[in-house]
Amino acid sequence: MGGRTLGSALFLLVLGNALAMGSDVAVKLIDPGFPLFQFVLMRAIATLLLLLPFVATFDRKTLFRGLGLHSLRAHISLAGICCMVVALQTLPLATANALFYTAPLLVVLLSVIFFRERMTLLSALAVISGFAGTLVILRPVEISWGGLAALGAAASLACNAVLVRKLPEGQSTLFVIALTTALGLPAIGLLVWWEGAAWDWSLVVYALASSALVLFYQLSVLLAYRHVAANQVTSAEYTGLIWAVVIGWFGFGEVPDLWSWTGSLMIVAPLLLLAWQHRRRLQATTQGLDNPDL
Repeated sequence: MGGRTLGSALFLLVLGNALAMGSDVAVKLIDPGFPLFQFVLMRAIATLLLLLPFVATFDRKTLFRGLGLHSLRAHISLAGICCMVVALQTLPLATANALFYTAPLLVVLLSVIFFRERMTLLSALAVISGFAGTLVILRPVEISWGGLAALGAAASLACNAVLVRKLPEGQSTLFVIALTTALGLPAIGLLVWWEGAAWDWSLVVYALASSALVLFYQLSVLLAYRHVAANQVTSAEYTGLIWAVVIGWFGFGEVPDLWSWTGSLMIVAPLLLLAWQHRRRLQATTQGLDNPDL
């Protein structure tokens, strides 16, 4: 039963990352020159509509807890989504996703700075290797707005991941997603007004596809981690980069060059080693608890 459960969790994460990549593809398929903020507004509205069936499950007692923190995360997320769209529109799929994977490295740094967490030697090497890999991919002489936007999206993901620790207890993940999305609506509405573009209804299909696929990814992660310890399956999260390479190669004719392969390996390989180290530590702790003589 344990093996079957682990296998199911791994399958869910691999499938979920494929769905998340589908969201990226939906963004990439939009014709260049579209109104950015209009698309982000449509995507937010689509997310809220998709979450309507779950509203009855939300705990209304915790509705206004941590509202200021939720608002901060909402606006960080809004900036990150805008950066993500720019990156996906201007960079190859694999390159953009490799840069998105710098988010866990930024989480390590932010945790050390704000939570005084101890950085292990492997963590320090992972951060150094990851940022060196970023430079290899971007090649400073060729840095573009797309590359900077990808790093902005990663920074947004990292900040929100760190701030999750401060969220009130008892609030479900779907509730947090809904509240964060709703709190960002006024700001994106103002940006749409400032953008002043004619309404483009063709964006609705892409916005709905993008938000639905991301939501399905988040649900798959919830289901995967519900029955299996995170350290056992976290490495499956990095299959997203494989999907990015495959889809970018065969779907958009984007063949990664040697710089991209090398930089991606420098970013992802240390993350896999960190996941492996974390798993070993948890196993050792569990064995120690099971055996009082150790």
